[in-house]
Amino acid sequence: MEIMQVQTHHREELLDITGKVRSIINDNGWSDGALLLYCPHTTGAITINEGADPDVMRDITVNMNKLVPHQGDYRHAEGNSDAHIKSSMFGCDQLVIVEGGNLQLGTWQKIYFCEFDGPRTRKVWLKWLSS
Repeated sequence: MEIMQVQTHHREELLDITGKVRSIINDNGWSDGALLLYCPHTTGAITINEGADPDVMRDITVNMNKLVPHQGDYRHAEGNSDAHIKSSMFGCDQLVIVEGGNLQLGTWQKIYFCEFDGPRTRKVWLKWLSS
């Protein structure tokens, strides 16, 4: 298993980690198989979405805050209940196919670390599954 460090800078952000993931694949010589990306944090997540237009990430963040506002009818004492809910909605993992050492993503797709309670130093666990 590989561990990737991710530094976030805002309370909420979707951070493109595609380049870091590609570097880890290359550094390890992984060629054909699948890569499991896992977020071991209860207020973070992993997602795949469009990477060509930064307005997509903005739209996701803004509208997630409308669906699950920071202030609400929450009992969790730490003040980050919205972050836990958003993390559960996005999910803690993604499985990506790798062929010939290349991530098999769609034309516009990127891999994002979703921060919902930052800024923080986070980890993403990567597990190589060979074919």
